[in-house]
Amino acid sequence: MVQKQLYTTLNNGISMPLLGLGVYDMYKKDAEQAVLWALETGYRLIDTAAMYENEVEIGNAVRESGIARKELFITTKVHNTEQGFDQTLRAFDESQRKLNCEYIDLYLVHWPIKVTRKDTWKALERIYSEGRVRAIGVANYLIPFLDELATYGNIVPAVNQVEFSPYLYLENLLKYCQTKQIQLQAYTPLVRGQRMNDPKLLFLAQKYAKTPAQIILRWALQHGVSTIPKSANLARIKENFDVFDFKIDAVDMSIIDTFHENFRVVEDPMELF
Repeated sequence: MVQKQLYTTLNNGISMPLLGLGVYDMYKKDAEQAVLWALETGYRLIDTAAMYENEVEIGNAVRESGIARKELFITTKVHNTEQGFDQTLRAFDESQRKLNCEYIDLYLVHWPIKVTRKDTWKALERIYSEGRVRAIGVANYLIPFLDELATYGNIVPAVNQVEFSPYLYLENLLKYCQTKQIQLQAYTPLVRGQRMNDPKLLFLAQKYAKTPAQIILRWALQHGVSTIPKSANLARIKENFDVFDFKIDAVDMSIIDTFHENFRVVEDPMELF
């Protein structure tokens, strides 16, 4: 039985599933198969990027699934090497060609590249104003980048996708995004398995009769954070989606909030840009 998905309404009124599948570091048939499994399991949000070099396979899986396009939410992102106004317009066209779908639901600036991020955002605004994408947003934008964008952007990003987990609990960024009506979305929410043996997490997993991964994903969802765990393994894909039949109580949510140790598995955007 397909479990009921949770949805959020973005700041432009469109609906987005809160839980999706990330497809970073998946290629060829593995990427296609993972998406097919996810869609069969009940996922309706698939997150890819030009940088991942698997947009063709993602598009193939979407069509092969037979699921109506309107039921799905497809995200992709402009590659760092393709940023800039004209380059981004071309990059969007290329992503749409590779995905081979009628429209893209969400298009993101993948990283806040200093010399191009303003022109890149302006290109996203153009694409959105022309009705070619349902929503636009950013990725890896911490508060200083969002503050800067606000000085030149005419549209508030619908989504900000960042590394976020109990071990990297960016509470100030979450509150900032909530205030600005920007949906925060977590990538690498499971810290690539590097904290699954944390005794504090294992205790809660036993208490709720769930896996450590399920506890982490449920914690994010209860904070109103969209989350896109990556897996190409059918059992893990199913496990990561089996988080809608329980709720973490307020006391335990507060305890998980204290797991923060500024632990990153991806580069800190502030140090790069």
